[in-house]
Amino acid sequence: MEKEVYKGQIVRVTEEKIEGINWERVYLPSGVIVFPINDQGQILMVEEKRPHENPPFRIKPVSGILELDKGSPEENAQREMQEEIGFKAKSLENFWTSTSSGTVNNVHYFYIARGLTPSKFPNPDGEDTIISIKAFDIEELMEKFLRDEIRWSMSTLGFFKLYHYLRKASK
Repeated sequence: MEKEVYKGQIVRVTEEKIEGINWERVYLPSGVIVFPINDQGQILMVEEKRPHENPPFRIKPVSGILELDKGSPEENAQREMQEEIGFKAKSLENFWTSTSSGTVNNVHYFYIARGLTPSKFPNPDGEDTIISIKAFDIEELMEKFLRDEIRWSMSTLGFFKLYHYLRKASK
């Protein structure tokens, strides 16, 4: 039987003895990750302050914790865009859902956002966390990931899926 050994605001850790082995599981919040594409075909990324990270800033896609009490994953994706970059999408396409189970457990919903129109919501993380919004061509963004100029994370896997998806769609 799974026993909770730690519960914080974001992370929960359990242990369970199975066949004589003590298995640890980490439960992270599920999330949405959005790649907004502007009318020029560029992907909008967020440069933000992260005082608890080293270096204390990063470039990342629009993303956030999935809050099902505030709507579906698609509604969460729209809200995150409005909070972080001040746009709403006319169309959102869920191009991949990643489910992790085992040692690390959570779900990420990945979206392509098109038809962007201005629509700003206040950012609950604070307006001063966002440094700038940057637009990148997909090849330029790929080079930044490959040169480690953008930190690798679950978002990176989503970007690689996006890269493949968009290249396949253009053929």
